[in-house]
Amino acid sequence: MEKLPRKPYEKELLRLQGELVHMQEWVRTSGARLVVVFEGRDAAGKGGAIQRISEYLNPRICRVVALPAPTERERTQWYFQRYVPHLPAAGEIVLLDRSWYNRAGVERVMGFCTPAEYERFLRQCPAFEDLLLEDGIMLRKYWFSVSDAEQERRFRDRMNDPMKQWKLSPMDLESITRWEDYSRAKDDMFAHTDTENSPWFVVESEDKRRARINTIAHLLSSVPWEPVPSRELVLPERPPVRGYRRPPREQFTYVPDHADSLV
Repeated sequence: MEKLPRKPYEKELLRLQGELVHMQEWVRTSGARLVVVFEGRDAAGKGGAIQRISEYLNPRICRVVALPAPTERERTQWYFQRYVPHLPAAGEIVLLDRSWYNRAGVERVMGFCTPAEYERFLRQCPAFEDLLLEDGIMLRKYWFSVSDAEQERRFRDRMNDPMKQWKLSPMDLESITRWEDYSRAKDDMFAHTDTENSPWFVVESEDKRRARINTIAHLLSSVPWEPVPSRELVLPERPPVRGYRRPPREQFTYVPDHADSLV
């Protein structure tokens, strides 16, 4: 697949991000609730897509949720229980950087759940999502697909870049040796959870730029939002000074002017 050139990518990305701002305003004013699930291979580009979606959005309206490993107490709860508190209220968007589908992926492959827990998840997940939809929550599920060769290239890039090494974990590296196991797990997951009510949308992410553009464009087209008239804002005139005097600068501790050393 030919890589999308930077200039048309950046131009279209900015346009789509502007549309996302308008969609956000519709969500806020209409009281809609939107959950977007991001799943896929390690290093498939989920994080980058989430960053571009949320970049210009109000963090009080659009929240990114990336849960850590469950605590001992959470392991004894109903599996979906730890995700329920993060669902949106009216006028909110939640972007799930991985989700309850951990059980169908890493937990199954790495043996972090029992076969009975896995089978129960496959039975309960469609019913759980149907309950969300029945209550009026909009649910979108994206699976980011990347080849084994491209995944390995991105892993090596992260290993050699000190600014990206934090993105790699021993679990990520082990996914290379378990590529086929994860492939089978994904196929089984789709067979049970790619439903008519809550379908999966596959994002080809060999080219990260294309993946981001395609995901945002699809999200915008799948949500029934409409433009909301802009609120008229008027900057008030500053009132006249009434004798206030700023305290001497010497009373405060200022951040050193590091920027001055660059000149």
